[in-house]
Amino acid sequence: MSDDLLIDEPPVRRNWFSRRFGSRWSGGADRGRLWRFVKWVAIVLLVVIVLYYPVGMLLTHKINDDPDFAAPPVSPGASQAVAVAAALMDREVNQTDWPANDPFFMPGWALDNMPNFQIGIRDAVKRFALELQDEIGRNRGTSAMDADLQAAAGSLNYRPDVWVWDPANQLMPTSTTEEQYRQGIRGLVAYNTRLAQGKAAFERRADNLLSTLDRIGKDLGAASDRTGRQIDGESGSWMDFYADDVFYQNKGLLYADALILRDLGKDFADILKEKGAQNIWDRMVTSMMEGSQLSPWIVINGRPDALMQPNHLAAQGFYLIRARAQLEELNDVLIK
Repeated sequence: MSDDLLIDEPPVRRNWFSRRFGSRWSGGADRGRLWRFVKWVAIVLLVVIVLYYPVGMLLTHKINDDPDFAAPPVSPGASQAVAVAAALMDREVNQTDWPANDPFFMPGWALDNMPNFQIGIRDAVKRFALELQDEIGRNRGTSAMDADLQAAAGSLNYRPDVWVWDPANQLMPTSTTEEQYRQGIRGLVAYNTRLAQGKAAFERRADNLLSTLDRIGKDLGAASDRTGRQIDGESGSWMDFYADDVFYQNKGLLYADALILRDLGKDFADILKEKGAQNIWDRMVTSMMEGSQLSPWIVINGRPDALMQPNHLAAQGFYLIRARAQLEELNDVLIK
């Protein structure tokens, strides 16, 4: 063969796929297969991403408004109300997800009804812990604060949306919401254990009960005011994206208050019997629980006088106002 026909072949430059998978990726047809492979991978990733949030949200979402929820019976001397407050927080923090502090890459981040319901529960338990710290858990209100109650109240006052990293306040890792609330639960449980042993105070006096009811009534008043502002500002709009936030936070507050007060009535049964207030107490708890059981498929903030368009906030607001009125009626009875 003539040397003129000899042609120097350029060196073969293989890309990563060629080096990895061999010569089958080097030709035009193989490049077409490579492109189809990449395209299918992209499609699969897109489907996974599209399904990740909806499926993850469905698996995470849980609003537990069981009206019969109760803590196990406590030992003599301990408080049933403290036990149910601790059990409520344990259920929401340890037995259920807490999506209020989920980062954007977790599906719970896209939820809003469940987090607001849980925050409402936390608000009620936090208020009760503060009343225990300041009034019920102190001898005549003049002794030093109980260390366990002080720890519980402080921990439960922690922000509900703190993940392991909170760049708005600090660059270093920090305590998560769940960690702080677990400390609060441990404080309540430790206090109740000591109470059963006769090593802690629980002043079953009418003035302590009055103080607690007054503070809870103020919280219900704030919730009613928040509801009224939402109705006044956005009623009649089908695009009110904040109505459900208000609704579910109120729902959690009413639910937890109903359970705590139901069991606080057991702790203060002698006072209620002495004052003849048991029937009013039961009606008040029933009003709160009925308000907490409203569960519309979609929360609509329609005009209060609309024929076809409901206003779920107004319906819930009725129970808030009625419960607060019954609280005031109880105050009048207990103060005599």
